[in-house]
Amino acid sequence: MELYAVIMAGGVGSRFWPESREARPKQLLSIFNEKSLIQNTVDRLEGITENKNIFIITNKIQKPGIVKQLPQVPEENIIEEPFGKNTAACIGLASALVAEKNEDAITMVLPADHRIEDLDKFREIILSAANYAEKCNGLVTIGIKPTRPETGYGYIQTNDMVEGDSIFHVKTFAEKPNYETAKRFVEAGDFYWNSGMFIWKISAILSEMESLMPELYEGVINIRKAIGTADYNKVLQREYGQFKSISIDYGIMEHSKKVYLIKGEFDWSDVGNWEAVYQLSDKSEDDNVLSGDIYSEGLKGSIIRTKKKFTALVGVENLIVVETDDALLICDRDKAQSVKQVVDHLKMKKKNDLI
Repeated sequence: MELYAVIMAGGVGSRFWPESREARPKQLLSIFNEKSLIQNTVDRLEGITENKNIFIITNKIQKPGIVKQLPQVPEENIIEEPFGKNTAACIGLASALVAEKNEDAITMVLPADHRIEDLDKFREIILSAANYAEKCNGLVTIGIKPTRPETGYGYIQTNDMVEGDSIFHVKTFAEKPNYETAKRFVEAGDFYWNSGMFIWKISAILSEMESLMPELYEGVINIRKAIGTADYNKVLQREYGQFKSISIDYGIMEHSKKVYLIKGEFDWSDVGNWEAVYQLSDKSEDDNVLSGDIYSEGLKGSIIRTKKKFTALVGVENLIVVETDDALLICDRDKAQSVKQVVDHLKMKKKNDLI
């Protein structure tokens, strides 16, 4: 069994503005330690697969930063999408590239920007999922047991246990719920957070693509035929122009009868916004997370990240403050999701130097 890894690294992470920008997106930021999120993602694969078997799908703007941060990954494996078309197209392109290397490969599909603790357990679960994916010829996803009623994650409901006490047949997928629905999911006991991590045989995902997304499948086959030819870029542009912008969850996972879930028994977060960083970080006696030259008096429950300016905070609480060379964000922690609206505003005003 030869394992390949596909890392999806095309997003911007607009809820991490002003640190996250189009050319330096969330996955290239060093948020929790000296390494970036994508560097940590690749490091987690040590002992599971070789660097030559790691493919990173990104875009033209972000590729130079990824090449610089990941010298151990062959540059030809850092692949530019012509334009973003969501995860189904991304996974289709990656599947064509891996299939050209090894049609029998087992592939892990991983987002570039997750935080995972307990690496030994992570590796153990990935290998168990890979072994089951080879045996069942289905699509395996990693589900995280909920620790709270979280409205920012999708959920997966399981059905019958199929292997040991950790692998289940998937009954249904559920969208990000409101709080009351999330509470019911947690109380039911058979719902898991959707981690967005998948493990499957290349032949299995291509077979489900052919059945459930035939237009995508046809395009993927055309791209594969063009790999290594002078027409590759032209074919890639043409086929991507025809792909629907749809997630792999909507396009395939929610409709396939061959989806299985393995329990991800490790600390996990998709680090969706600055509030998630606050929750995951070590805190002071006043429940603050501080980085920079900061004076605080009566500051409580806040995350403050400054680069150059001395910053004083007096008698305030529950804040997100993030300073960069050209921008300053001040936000109530409860409104962390709304930071994306700042980026939408900047796009509307064509302030491209701040995006």
